[in-house]
Amino acid sequence: MKQPTIYLAEDEKNIRTLLTSFLVKENYHVKAFETGDELYDEFVSQPADLVILDVMMPGSNGFIICSKIRAISTIPIIFLTARDSDEDFISGMTLGSDIYFTKPFSMTKFIVQVKAMLRRVELNSSTTQINEEENCLKYNDIVIIQDQLTVNVGKNELKLTHTEYELLNYLISNKNRAISRKELLDKIWGYDAIIETRATDDTVKRLRKKLSVAKSRVSIQTIRGYGFKLGEIDV
Repeated sequence: MKQPTIYLAEDEKNIRTLLTSFLVKENYHVKAFETGDELYDEFVSQPADLVILDVMMPGSNGFIICSKIRAISTIPIIFLTARDSDEDFISGMTLGSDIYFTKPFSMTKFIVQVKAMLRRVELNSSTTQINEEENCLKYNDIVIIQDQLTVNVGKNELKLTHTEYELLNYLISNKNRAISRKELLDKIWGYDAIIETRATDDTVKRLRKKLSVAKSRVSIQTIRGYGFKLGEIDV
């Protein structure tokens, strides 16, 4: 099995060294950079399986680098920040990051999230044959092959980020009911407290756009003041 490659951009040497050490112990190949610009240049020539970005760095900040990577890739992206503010969190989620860690954070929880995200990367690249009828989640023209963590609209694969995939999977698994924003925050992002709901709204917005571009007959309906529910578009 291919050793996963992780790119890490962190301008604080102590933190960069510590994170690299923990990730290497988990048998990951890690390339560490002092700036996001250096990381992006390397990513363009040789993509990684997962990217970890500090928000505040010399040169382009983490938000800018995330946006540039999202323009060319759906790989998992983790943000690190010393600023515990809803504004930074929302900015990160809006740009398409998957997880947001505020320093200091639990290294155990951090490694658990890294492993979960890389598991999806591994399954997406797997060529293992599966019994589709037993491992598929279907709704109208959308088919989620859960063992491979892939999504098809008709005959075409829909390229989703880790968070977008988890959100769509959860909505289809609960297709017969409306789901509150609080429930989505708990189940998808793992937050117990109520935070700014734009985290869910912005992810839904990105997912809607991708479904529209793919000409899917599935819509994500907003339940005002509550949450979301799946619907079908008449053709």
